Amino acid sequence: VADHIAGREVTPFGNVDCSTKLKIVGFDVGIIGDSLGKTPGCRTMVYSKETEGIYKCLLTEASGEKIIGCILVGEANQYNNILSIMLNDLPVPQPPESLILPTFDSANAAVGSVETLPGVATVCSCHNVKKDDICQAVQDGCHSMDEIKSCTKAGTGCGGCISLLTDLMNYEKGRLGISVKNHLCEHFPFSRRELHDIIRAKGYRDFDEVIKGSGNGGFGCEICKPTVASILATTFNKHVLEAPLAQLQDTNDYFLANMQRDGTYSVVPRIAGGELTPDALITLGQIGKDFDLYTKITGGQRIDFFGAKAHQLPLIWDRLVEAGFETGHAYGKSLRTVKTCVGSTWCRYGVQDSVGMGIALEHRYKGLRSPHKIKFAVSGCTRECAEAQSKDIGIIATKNGYNLYVCGNGGMKPRHADLLAEDLDPAMLVKLIDRVLMFYCRTADRLQRTSKWFEALDGGMDYLKSVVIDDKLGICEDLEEQMQLVVDTYQDEWATACKDPAVRARFKTFVNMPHDKQDPPAEAGALVYQYERKQKRLPVTEPANPLPVPQPALEQLPVNEREWATVCPLEAMVPNCGVCALVGGQQIAVFRLPDDRLFALSNFDPFSQAYVLSRGLVGDKDGVLKVSSPLYKQSFGLEDGVCLGDPSVRVPVYPVQLKDGVVQVMPLPEKWDCFRA
Repeated sequence: VADHIAGREVTPFGNVDCSTKLKIVGFDVGIIGDSLGKTPGCRTMVYSKETEGIYKCLLTEASGEKIIGCILVGEANQYNNILSIMLNDLPVPQPPESLILPTFDSANAAVGSVETLPGVATVCSCHNVKKDDICQAVQDGCHSMDEIKSCTKAGTGCGGCISLLTDLMNYEKGRLGISVKNHLCEHFPFSRRELHDIIRAKGYRDFDEVIKGSGNGGFGCEICKPTVASILATTFNKHVLEAPLAQLQDTNDYFLANMQRDGTYSVVPRIAGGELTPDALITLGQIGKDFDLYTKITGGQRIDFFGAKAHQLPLIWDRLVEAGFETGHAYGKSLRTVKTCVGSTWCRYGVQDSVGMGIALEHRYKGLRSPHKIKFAVSGCTRECAEAQSKDIGIIATKNGYNLYVCGNGGMKPRHADLLAEDLDPAMLVKLIDRVLMFYCRTADRLQRTSKWFEALDGGMDYLKSVVIDDKLGICEDLEEQMQLVVDTYQDEWATACKDPAVRARFKTFVNMPHDKQDPPAEAGALVYQYERKQKRLPVTEPANPLPVPQPALEQLPVNEREWATVCPLEAMVPNCGVCALVGGQQIAVFRLPDDRLFALSNFDPFSQAYVLSRGLVGDKDGVLKVSSPLYKQSFGLEDGVCLGDPSVRVPVYPVQLKDGVVQVMPLPEKWDCFRA
């Protein structure tokens, strides 16, 4: 603008893509390119279904070989695919109208998949990794996700691209003629679905039975342990912190809270259906104030507290349980929320009590552990204020009952839910939800949302209806019984944990310090906050690049600087888990294996820049004992501290011993402090 005003030569502003996707009064709307058909000679194809409020218009050049615009009203599932085809000049499937029709042939179903993505398409925005980079890495011999991460850094940021990376890696391997196996990990030659069937058939009750009876041996890893834990919970529904189940849990389940990027946790009590009394709201406000927690209302109609330290969690939950709150399972792969509108109780448009139905459904399914998180919503009329068609399970009230939608997703890759059945009475609605969810729990892959599961389901909606409505497989009664077992054996995980002294004792920041000295001093990683809008928050900083950490030679250290310090009694450590000790101003992570071997590393994760390694999962890879960081899943060798994915990075290793039943470590001199660049 300044150059133009000054009369200097400027580059004309080119065309800008104004395509957009919105939700207006409950309806999905998408506009792409020349949606009004102003291009001379353009061709127009229209699909309309007035009974469901769906209108779609696709515009191409006269040849039909290039998309120039599109209008989507009422259903916008195809928005991303059509936009990608237009912007990247991808071949238009023939006939073009197949892009907006309700059914697709197998050839066109691949449009927008990893196969049709252009090579310059970004697959990991955290590290700006393109499709071509991943394909080249596979061609160069990177045939596992660990190798892909190490070579390209893709997937080592927020982790949101892992599913796409896996699909792309497997596609490229298949294109090169390399065998693609759906094995869970190196410890199990089975998929999650196969392992689920094996556990149910053989009645395995813990991880040792599973890996000895049907695995390849070893200690397990951060992939198979939580997977087996989830299957056992779905099948038998024991408390996740019971021995020997506790050692299988990722940090979120082990501490019954969701770890944040600084190593603190969020606390999310259940607020069923989003309904909350004024007294309960006052109680939540007082707890947030007393513990100085950042407080926010979530998109799922709940209240979330941030910044809780591990040792504060039982104290916070003592107060919450006393006030009548239950765990909200925000930390688990389980039912999260049932979002509702006010429905017929207040709204002049509501035709059913959506809040009452939402609360009933949330209390029924709140204990269900699943392959991935599950979200519900109940709308009181077709205006869809609760956005039910973007949820795993969506219910929309009608004058005659409820319409049931399944397998929607509003996350990274939105998917409109599909209508399974119409005008259901409450009893039949619950039966169908029981069947769909338990069928999903039995057959989905690890960390597969219902939307991806449905897309991969051979036969799609017709097959799903044949299973859960027509009982084609003869398993409907079994699915209902399994769900009823989960319902009947529900227990509030936090209420149970607070009553168990042995479990409460695990909630410590430092295992060797008294309760009033659980906060780290400034020289040992004290947490720093800034205040904004009258609340504390983490500083906005770029993550530091990990640097190689020098490992001192212990034999060169003065003897008087190698005194042993007490950590805790061995019996205070859960096998296959870690604890953190504060010794000489250093945070030391100590790990106990099932055979009582001990290892000690720095608690500092150089990738996340947080003191969290003691809360990682212990396992092995190719015979190397390791711990997986709970934040971004980088693994470090227990014996040498070397990062398995990037050997240029390592963390210090500390001498550790067991003496008279007590675990002891030897701190390193301050001059070897690896945390100072």
